[in-house]
Amino acid sequence: MKLIQVRTFLTICISTAFLFAAITTEATSRHPVRGINGVVASSSYIASDVGVEIMRQGGNAVDAAIATAFAMAVTWPTAGNIGGGGFLIYHGANGEATAFDFREKAPKASTKTMYLDDEGNVKANSNHDGILAVGVPGTVAGLELAHQRLGSMPWADLLQPAIDLARNGMPISWNLHDSFKRLNEWWQLYPSSAKIFLRDDGSFYQPGDTWKQADLAATLGRIQEHGKDGFYKGETANLLANFMAANDGIITLDDLAQYEAKEREPIRGNYRGYQIVSMPPPSSGGTALVQMLNILEGFNLREIGHNSALYLHLLTESMRRAYADRAKHLGDLDFNERMPIADLISKKHAAKQRSTIVMHKASESDPARFAQPYESEETTHFSVVDKSGNMVSLTYTLEHGYGSKIVVDGAGFLLNNEMGDFNAQPGVTTESGTIGTRPNQIRPEQRMLSSMTPTIVAKNNIPLFATGTPGGRTIINTTMQTILNIIDFDMNIARAISAPRIHHQWLPNRTRMESGFFSADTIALYEQRGHIIDNSDSIGSAMAVYRNPETGVLSGAADPRAADGRVAAF
Repeated sequence: MKLIQVRTFLTICISTAFLFAAITTEATSRHPVRGINGVVASSSYIASDVGVEIMRQGGNAVDAAIATAFAMAVTWPTAGNIGGGGFLIYHGANGEATAFDFREKAPKASTKTMYLDDEGNVKANSNHDGILAVGVPGTVAGLELAHQRLGSMPWADLLQPAIDLARNGMPISWNLHDSFKRLNEWWQLYPSSAKIFLRDDGSFYQPGDTWKQADLAATLGRIQEHGKDGFYKGETANLLANFMAANDGIITLDDLAQYEAKEREPIRGNYRGYQIVSMPPPSSGGTALVQMLNILEGFNLREIGHNSALYLHLLTESMRRAYADRAKHLGDLDFNERMPIADLISKKHAAKQRSTIVMHKASESDPARFAQPYESEETTHFSVVDKSGNMVSLTYTLEHGYGSKIVVDGAGFLLNNEMGDFNAQPGVTTESGTIGTRPNQIRPEQRMLSSMTPTIVAKNNIPLFATGTPGGRTIINTTMQTILNIIDFDMNIARAISAPRIHHQWLPNRTRMESGFFSADTIALYEQRGHIIDNSDSIGSAMAVYRNPETGVLSGAADPRAADGRVAAF
């Protein structure tokens, strides 16, 4: 593809509010958006269009995913990034499936007690706030590795749309306006961030304003020219390392130069004859997802009824058990070689756990066991399918919304605050959610545990649908409920991700439930079993694509919970 074609496409998009004649871009609720040649579902309608345009130019699902990810680093700064990290699951129409791990790492100068005061308490939330909360970014390395393995188009062509968007500008949506304004106190703390997220006179961008990011365009240009070396070495690396040194950070040029993404064997399960392909550690998602599905496979969920009180009870009890095992056993594979993953995802383990479920009574969540650490819900996910039926499910994040809120001066990109996903207080576990178990304690160069759960479901080893979501600790449960909605209740992809959801995570022993969607009778019967409910406005924001195995028609859905989420298809 010639670069001029992408530039022309973006010019047309911006001038026509991103309505391109050959691309269907819609928000969805009960009805999926359909196409023949390619579909992208993401939290950014601009980025979805970019991904589909890459497939129009002959790119495959991996090419489209890479272009979408870099575009979202421009258009979706709350979680789209080059300063964070994440995971990518690929499943080819030929049956090949693999996983790419580009989770952030702890800097080499990290220690397991680096955030603690003399009494063993975390100092001023320092594992989440400030420069010491930043992990070594992984996104650029991961996208390059995926491209080297499975991409078909020139790397430079996949970067060009993001560069054009950053250099020429994009329209500010109401959602971006609101979030920029809401975070004004943070921008005031960091002049390099205020330079990006406020106008030159210090006022707020307004909806419809054109937002240009010249420094980010230059950084993306170096990545375009030099690949990952354009980020982890050279000018960008120097800007990041110098910024760290000037602000008492600990990431060095050596940390950056030594970072490597990894291709890993996916977690694989089988649910009612469907193959589940998901992310292995340092994601806890695939393991917990398969474990819960194995437990639930022993019940006739269709007969029990979708979102009935008994159904919600069984979901809760499977969640409770999987999240307890998650806390006890899971961490970075490279630092915890004895994790019992094969046992955790076995049908035998599921049968044992299923036998402990009492149908009329909630189990106890013993505070003496394991709670879950805090994990931000401000992640983002997108799913891609190309005309051949190849699928990508990609989830990446900065941790909190806008990560650390710190922009690297002169480089234009936000830094993550992922160090907060480690267990900061070794040996300390409390009912309120602190956890101190060993597998996820801080070690130099270790990757922090994550709940991100990009997943592809196949039938007869041919990919059927790809799904995933942001939502911190709720991610695994949202992904599971989407899968159950499709397999057990025959919902189309749009209905499956828009249906109301619940979340339980062992401790604290409370169920989050989306308010206004469950009947008073259902809630009463559920509470009679001993469950305690916390109402929630929304849980997760799933993005999914589907390929009809009989007709080959592609479809996608963007969660109606996502303000700027859209599906692009052609």
